[in-house]
Amino acid sequence: MIPKDPVMLLSYVNTQLRDFYSTMEDFCASKDVDQNEVVEKLKMINYEYDSQKNQFV
Repeated sequence: MIPKDPVMLLSYVNTQLRDFYSTMEDFCASKDVDQNEVVEKLKMINYEYDSQKNQFV
């Protein structure tokens, strides 16, 4: 289960991407979460996924 709070979600997702997953798609498939839901929630706090860096910035 992933955090519901956007700030906690940001920290969790970026840590997972850094340590375990080479793409956002891999992370979402592994955790069985909707990629669009994660992206939209993090947009609420002005973060967007950067595929070159493989993190939300």
